[in-house]
Amino acid sequence: MQFNSLSFMIFFPVVLAVYFVIPRKLREIWLLLASYYFYMNWNPRYAVLIGASTLITYISGILMEKCRGLQSKSRKKGILVLCLVSNLGILALFKYGNFALETADRILEMLGISGGGRRLDLLLPVGISFYTFQALGYIIDVYRSDVKAERNLVRYALFVSFFPQLVAGPIERSGNLLAQIRKVPEMELWNGKRITSGAILMVWGFFMKMVIADRAAILVNTVFDNFRVYGSTELCLAAVCFAIQIYCDFGSYSAIAIGAARIMGFQLMENFNTPYFAVSIRDFWARWHISLSTWFRDYLYIPLGGNRKGRGRERLNKMAVFLVSGLWHGASWNFVLWGGIHGMYQVAADVLAPWKEALCRKMKIRQNCFSWTFLKMAVTFVLVDFAWIFFRANSVMDALRILKRILLRPTPWLLFNGGIYELGLDRGEFGILMIALLCLLLGDLIRYMKKVTIDGFLMEQNLWFEWLAVILLVTAIFVFGEYGPAVDAQQFIYFQF
Repeated sequence: MQFNSLSFMIFFPVVLAVYFVIPRKLREIWLLLASYYFYMNWNPRYAVLIGASTLITYISGILMEKCRGLQSKSRKKGILVLCLVSNLGILALFKYGNFALETADRILEMLGISGGGRRLDLLLPVGISFYTFQALGYIIDVYRSDVKAERNLVRYALFVSFFPQLVAGPIERSGNLLAQIRKVPEMELWNGKRITSGAILMVWGFFMKMVIADRAAILVNTVFDNFRVYGSTELCLAAVCFAIQIYCDFGSYSAIAIGAARIMGFQLMENFNTPYFAVSIRDFWARWHISLSTWFRDYLYIPLGGNRKGRGRERLNKMAVFLVSGLWHGASWNFVLWGGIHGMYQVAADVLAPWKEALCRKMKIRQNCFSWTFLKMAVTFVLVDFAWIFFRANSVMDALRILKRILLRPTPWLLFNGGIYELGLDRGEFGILMIALLCLLLGDLIRYMKKVTIDGFLMEQNLWFEWLAVILLVTAIFVFGEYGPAVDAQQFIYFQF
């Protein structure tokens, strides 16, 4: 069940109506049933995997907490290892099984040996990477004694499967979401300010998804799926549009998830904070998919040694984290290379930092002014967008071919002869996209300069202005949203991860 579907528009109000009126003691059970129903709408068999992950980590947490004293330290570590191996094993089998077989076949072919060519007949469960990492974060927290093991299976199962953020995040921490679930019977549900805030966030999310992301996707798919017939202008435009598409697509899911949870009384962590206003790659990752980047920081980078074992080890750890992050995003070498590119960006920034400072001093460049900040934003966006090409391409070779055509097939005349309106979006549709992007830019500027999200900003205004803004957004969704009988609801990009 997708957020931008009629079924969700029926499902969510029904869940809310029941949730707000049933006895307090039944709220957790109702949300758990609703979450499993939400997830099983894709495939009922998926419930077996999420249930297995839930039971393994639930039992492991209780067993670890029973381990007392120094003699039990090795037993506690053994339970953790078994839990990690079993959960990551399930993830690896369903997500990376065929990728491993294909890679093995290629290596054998390079050695002159005929590969087996066998493939696993497995369907990738939607959102498996998200709920697996959320469950593993919990079990590592229990191992570190950062949180107490949850003894109530209903509460813990709800923590793993909470439907607003189940299939595409934010990847929640047990110290935040599980702590709130434990207080569900005492939650104040009828809070008008909180409900309004959540509703505005949901509307903003639908606007980002249906008016911007799905419209940009038409141009992106037209060009990337037929890149061999296009030149530099079309491919560069498609790359920029993909940067917009993936931000609005993934950012919209997070906004809708956070808004839906807020209406029910839950506060989920922020997942995006104006990422394209970042002034460095490091700053970008502090603003993009925050729940994942902080997860890797806390559960992989720091355990590997972080920056505590010298500069060389620190840079190696960064490369390892970003390569794993690339693999997390997809079972393909282009995702791994995408992660590696971001890792190299970070390492290069560390190595070149003294040279950059020396050059700025020698050339007397002012670094505390708008022009310098804007230049850093522009360079960061170009670097990020370059890496997005590898993310969007179907393979590493396709990405390299696209870059070759960008360099060797200049087509600047398309900017003046109307050729850009023949890439899936006509002049009118392209104009709608530009106007919608101005609205997005305004929203992000407010977030960047005033340090307040769109819902907070609107709720600070006079009531007429708040309602006018919401009505205009809703109208734009219904009038200009990409939906209807002739248009399939575009699946959120991160569902595949």
